[in-house]
Amino acid sequence: MSSLKKRTLSGLKWSAYERIISQGITFIISIIIARILSPSDYGVIGMIAIFIGIANVFIHGGFGSALVRKLGRSDVDFSTAFYYNIAVSLFFYVFLFFCAPLIANFYDTPSLTKITRVVGLNIIIGAFSAMQRTKLVIAVDFKTQAKISLITLSITGTLGITLAYTGFGVWALIIQHLATTFITTVLLLFFIRWKPLWTFSMASFKELFGFGSKIMLSGMLDTIYTNIYQVVIGKKYTATDLGYYSRASGFAQLPSLEITNIFQRVTYPVLSEIQNDLERLAINYRKLLKMSAFVVFPIMTLLVALGEPLIRVLLTEKWMPAVPLMQILCIGHMFAPIHSINLNLLQVKGRSDLFLKLEIVKKIMITAVLLISFSFGITAICIGMAVVSVIALAINTHYTGKLIKLGFWKQMNDLIPVLTLSVLSGALAFLPSLIFSNSYVQLVIGGAVGGTFFFGMAHLLKMDEMKEVTSLIVRRGWLQQSPKPDEPGETDI
Repeated sequence: MSSLKKRTLSGLKWSAYERIISQGITFIISIIIARILSPSDYGVIGMIAIFIGIANVFIHGGFGSALVRKLGRSDVDFSTAFYYNIAVSLFFYVFLFFCAPLIANFYDTPSLTKITRVVGLNIIIGAFSAMQRTKLVIAVDFKTQAKISLITLSITGTLGITLAYTGFGVWALIIQHLATTFITTVLLLFFIRWKPLWTFSMASFKELFGFGSKIMLSGMLDTIYTNIYQVVIGKKYTATDLGYYSRASGFAQLPSLEITNIFQRVTYPVLSEIQNDLERLAINYRKLLKMSAFVVFPIMTLLVALGEPLIRVLLTEKWMPAVPLMQILCIGHMFAPIHSINLNLLQVKGRSDLFLKLEIVKKIMITAVLLISFSFGITAICIGMAVVSVIALAINTHYTGKLIKLGFWKQMNDLIPVLTLSVLSGALAFLPSLIFSNSYVQLVIGGAVGGTFFFGMAHLLKMDEMKEVTSLIVRRGWLQQSPKPDEPGETDI
């Protein structure tokens, strides 16, 4: 097995371990805390998410992606990026500090002044370990990241639950978040013993910024429009309404985003090394798309089918208004891995200009849909988000078709079989809810029926995705070699 394949397999394994275990623990902790706190507590946190998100985009500035992609990167490059991150983090914290009263006035929530100033400290703390995190990504070292995540979660999870039980309210979430950033930074500095040089290279800065600035602007647009819904809901409706939306969005995003991260964090640095082999890129991107859909699609349809008993069992009756919102959002987030993988190709090929262009087009579309839907209620806003996600799928595949001949219709041809099977599985999973009234019975029987049908039919139909995912788990690797003229080519999955 080649060195590249070994790195990919090891990276995928530890990336999966890290995300599944850490997000599983995070999910359990969040469920416990959500059962204690009120929806309005989560709504208050949602009000300032956009400001912290924008600041983080500027701090990282696309430099992480630029360093991962750059071949022959040096300590001068890392040091330059480090000092840039520190300077920008300080600037944005000062900006947030003085803007905190304005944010509080915008939402007519006085407590946001102090909350914004405290939460903003995460920006400065996180900037000190950004390069260590980038080095782990470049090395495809997710084993170390897994260790850091588990240690951090064991400490901050206990802290958050204790604070929630002892009546700290929204401050339980704030202190837990701050502690997570601090402990993660300390552990990254401990495990990755890198120190910046006392130098700042303008030549390095210009090179990194040339690529990274477009990624930064794209990230800023994405962050604004990801959180703009929370801004609109928080302003027009109540903190409780925003809390319902935030929880619904969290449930809907969790499976798709985490599965995408498992693949994307590994494949971006690895596929950047074969960025000039178009045939090999196309083969592996097609497999990545199919495997992601095979895992994510059935999970999302099951969430739609079993959303009501799931929320009732996990979060109690007080969170039931979040159910229809979550079900609608699941439809839109179902395609999140496909969006991300298509956009990831543009970064691998160094076309951050096209990445930015696509983001601008999509954001104009999102603005139009939001302006139409926001007056009709939160449900209408969520429907608009799902519609935008489906339309954006065609937009994101445009340049993929141009760059590696893997356009919209080719991708749909690959994805429709697993999408159809997932929808049928979801429909069967919903049937027990019409027969049984007990939520636990609905979850167990519905999940068993839907899951058994999906994997049973995938096996009977001998779907390539089933073989690929199974082989990835039990056998050797993932990257597909380009075939030689007279050979069929080696397949690792």
